Amino acid sequence: MHKIPVTVITGFLGAGKTTLVRHLLQNNQKRRIAVLVNEFGEVGIDGELLRDCQICDEDETPNNNIIELTNGCLCCTVQEEFFPTMQQLLERRENLDCMLIETSGLALPKPLLQAFRWPEIRNGATVDGVVTVVDTQALAAGTLVGDLTALEAQRKADPNLEHETPIEELFEDQLACADLVLLTKTELIEPSQLTKIQDWLKQELRPGVKVIPCHNGVINPDILLGFNAAVEDNLESRPSHHDEEEEHDHDDDINSVQVILDQQFEPQALIEKLKTLVETTEIYRIKGFVNVANKPMRLVLQGVGDRFDTYYDRLWKPDELRQTRLVFIGRQLMLDNIKAKLD
Repeated sequence: MHKIPVTVITGFLGAGKTTLVRHLLQNNQKRRIAVLVNEFGEVGIDGELLRDCQICDEDETPNNNIIELTNGCLCCTVQEEFFPTMQQLLERRENLDCMLIETSGLALPKPLLQAFRWPEIRNGATVDGVVTVVDTQALAAGTLVGDLTALEAQRKADPNLEHETPIEELFEDQLACADLVLLTKTELIEPSQLTKIQDWLKQELRPGVKVIPCHNGVINPDILLGFNAAVEDNLESRPSHHDEEEEHDHDDDINSVQVILDQQFEPQALIEKLKTLVETTEIYRIKGFVNVANKPMRLVLQGVGDRFDTYYDRLWKPDELRQTRLVFIGRQLMLDNIKAKLD
């Protein structure tokens, strides 16, 4: 029986991975695609968004094709959750054409790729390719890796860079594993900034890895699928900061909190409150659903830094509570403090 080709979608928080996966599912060209969504927060926001994109046939249950891993980073839960999930999917592989794994924004990609060397998985699946999604606006603002010119000078002066932060190491590991890099939010930066980012990335990537702008996740599926890279067979060519470590630890101060409120919000007023909160609290990502007064539809809200995007995705269901549910990911976040500033 054929091996299922698996495409791994990695990238930093808020880079646009879920938007990319949604577009691929909505334009699947009759491919039968299984999706594994790795959530960091306690509420499966991304998984619910994917289920609601209405790509399944009427007689097909969306939950059969979308499996959320809500127990932390995928690379930390490989043995506990990833392995039985893969076994379940491999039993159905005659009904699947390919698989997508959207990793957490805080997950190292290489431990996941190494899991595909396990005989129980290797006999039924292969990593077709790794796609890394990069937020160009964040890069241009220096919020992820600092000033690009200064960083390049620093690397030339100190090739060891032992003083890198975990987030910078994570970003480098995501680039090192990539077979394709997609640049998002390019419309929000100047052409000269985009050129600078592209030139810098070419120096960071393995020879032959392409860098392609991608607007709102819209890209031809034939570009994302069909690399035939068999990544698990050449992991040595994809170096990681953690290659010599048996285990890795994320920054213990990074946590997520879930806020559920029964009250309704006016979107712009809520965003202003969230911007104020971001200014005084180290918050990396905000995502969730908002109950808007006098609106029959649910509002999706996603924020990175002080940038917020909103859109209405569907009608509230008759049997569901109209609640505002938000997940905050950041450093040393306290639930009571966040709720007090939103009430």
